[in-house]
Amino acid sequence: MSSPHTPLDLTLDGGALTARLVDFPSVSGDEQALADAVESALRAHSHLTVDRFGNNVVARTNLGRAERVLLAGHLDTVPIADNLPSRIEGDLLYGCGTSDMKSGVAVQLRLAATLTEPGHDLTFVFYDCEEIEASRNGLGHLAKAHPDWLKADFAVLMEPSGGMVEGGCQGTLRAQIRLTGTRAHSARSWLGDNAIHHAAEVLGRLAAYEPQRVVIDGLEYREGLNAVRIDGGVAGNVIPDECVVTVNFRYAPNRSTEDAEAHVREVFDGFEVTVTDHAPGALPGLSQPAAQAFLAATGGQARAKFGWTDVARFSALGVPAVNYGPGDPNLAHKRDEHCSLSAIAECEERLRAWLG
Repeated sequence: MSSPHTPLDLTLDGGALTARLVDFPSVSGDEQALADAVESALRAHSHLTVDRFGNNVVARTNLGRAERVLLAGHLDTVPIADNLPSRIEGDLLYGCGTSDMKSGVAVQLRLAATLTEPGHDLTFVFYDCEEIEASRNGLGHLAKAHPDWLKADFAVLMEPSGGMVEGGCQGTLRAQIRLTGTRAHSARSWLGDNAIHHAAEVLGRLAAYEPQRVVIDGLEYREGLNAVRIDGGVAGNVIPDECVVTVNFRYAPNRSTEDAEAHVREVFDGFEVTVTDHAPGALPGLSQPAAQAFLAATGGQARAKFGWTDVARFSALGVPAVNYGPGDPNLAHKRDEHCSLSAIAECEERLRAWLG
């Protein structure tokens, strides 16, 4: 595996560079060696202005172009699962982070090093701690400390998308529905009031719930409201006096956070509802001229992003953003994680044609 002192050679092709990046272990919270290597490699190119904040590296061109495009990717991976060092079998590169998302980072680095006269001014963001709790997310830290570094007219988050544009992302809300009763001995249940039994109505409302399908910029987002956890019970001989049903609402990005919360409270009217976690979605922004050009350059196909990604952070900054990267999202975090070498080359070629 590459050591912390091994420099990154940005003249390598995308597949070979991905392998080098994969061989830099960078589990969330331990990205410094890779961030050092990325910073050093980028500072060797005079057409870039390079800044660093923690283990987050930002490189920019300043050519006075009419528009600025930002490409972002995270440096961290989930914990290693006996899948380092990387290895190649035919067209497939195996190893931790190949799909999510060091292949995308390799494409970013190749473009940053070689696009000296792009059609747009470019910003390349490499950030840490994406795979863990949101409070440690490097992109979030940059947005708070240096929002000017993230100014752009359009952004591409190079999360694995199978080489297809995935527009925006869903919002996600988690809430607890608390049900109460009266504790009693289960042999004399008529003296109590079973809180778990009261969950039947909550589950009934969920079973009868009809989620919306919302079309935005030609992409269909499918909403969903589901129970994801039930907690209750005291002992095998006790009628429980409390039960909590946790629900997760995945909603289309045209809803505001206030609307999403109001909707959940309406569905569970009459029950005690406590929102425990909430992250807004991001509109796809495909009607923007830069997005249309990007879509055309990448094959003209797009689909809605099901799930939440950091494109929502760009949306909060007023920057339309899409997900687009060479990795397969279905392979992310797997022990046999891998990425196609030809997909990496194709992704770079398409982005180079669009940006150049």
